[in-house]
Amino acid sequence: MAERVAFRGKLPSELAGLTDQQYLLMVKSRQRRSIKRAGLEYKRLIEKVQRYKAAGKDKPVRTQTREAVILPSWIGMMFEIYNGKEFQKVQITANMLGHRLGEFAYTTKSVVHSAPGIKATRGSKFIGEK
Repeated sequence: MAERVAFRGKLPSELAGLTDQQYLLMVKSRQRRSIKRAGLEYKRLIEKVQRYKAAGKDKPVRTQTREAVILPSWIGMMFEIYNGKEFQKVQITANMLGHRLGEFAYTTKSVVHSAPGIKATRGSKFIGEK
């Protein structure tokens, strides 16, 4: 089966070999500015990912840096991203390039209400269940 285009006309196999400078030319200005002006947390995350790759660790990289822009060197890696309550596992693919880590670990979930409880008012007895 043929590889599909993943990011700006490049195949996933081509993206893995990009340097940071080549990647900066491909992303939009907002992401480029964020990468160039990387804060301390973002720099620590990049160093941590490099250490994990150098050591050949298979365990996920744990981070709370949700604003980090996904880089091509991270393709295929597993991250655990903090959503405010727990860490959610996310596998990085070529389609995620240019997005931020926080976009893939949702902080809210849909609210599901049950039937009215004990000592509920008489009027709430007739609210339909969903």
